[in-house]
Amino acid sequence: MRRFLQDKIIVITGASSGIGEAMAREYAAMGARVVLGARREQELQRVARDIEQRGGKVTYAVCDVSRESDCKALIERAVESFGGIDIMICNAGLSMRALFDECDLGVLHKLMDVNFWGTVYCTKHALPYLQQSRGSLVGISSVAGIHGLPGRTGYSASKYAMTGFLDSIRVENLKKGVHVMTACPGFTASNVRFSALTADGTQQGETPRNESRMMTPEQVAHIVARGLKRRKRLCLMEWEGRLTHFVKKLCPGLVDRLFYAVMSREPDSPLR
Repeated sequence: MRRFLQDKIIVITGASSGIGEAMAREYAAMGARVVLGARREQELQRVARDIEQRGGKVTYAVCDVSRESDCKALIERAVESFGGIDIMICNAGLSMRALFDECDLGVLHKLMDVNFWGTVYCTKHALPYLQQSRGSLVGISSVAGIHGLPGRTGYSASKYAMTGFLDSIRVENLKKGVHVMTACPGFTASNVRFSALTADGTQQGETPRNESRMMTPEQVAHIVARGLKRRKRLCLMEWEGRLTHFVKKLCPGLVDRLFYAVMSREPDSPLR
């Protein structure tokens, strides 16, 4: 893996915490040149400083992925600092937890702005450089992008949209050598769970799930790197995702019932 990542120029959104931070740290430690994007400058500085102190090569740009201008500036920072882009990882994401019939539609707009449009904006400005390097485009999706999750309508919709967009980009670039991968972690212990939006758009502030039983960001970062090396198109990371992907083809109604049962058992579940 070190040989594969050595000197790769990797842009990562949502890099100030969780999966994005874990990817930045691991890939920099393997010799990659990492470019970090996130909204919180102090946290970006913290991550970048730690990477530099360990001998890594890093730069960053404050980036709200729901703004095209910020995404363009992030790509420009990568090119100015390191000369191009080998891997673009669209990781920045926002979740939600509310029934659709109780949910303010602004919540869904916000999730689409971050999860879908953030991927579109970054891809638009990174793609010419990925075509030059015959590099990789990665979208960090979710099991919710394989099958709709109750109480997560906006999240599932945005991840489905991401998947369709990336699939189309893959086909359009078949002759240009760009590798496109959709990565689907299971439930992961990260800040996205605490910042998930409720029905009125406020953050839930705490997770209803047992964090100790989830995937760690470091596990996700390692699996994504393996998927990149193998140039996989779909990277499923744990049994829930693999089972959902397989069983949905044979018995989609069963998957509906299983997800309803699982999500309804969450503490304070919106499903009644």
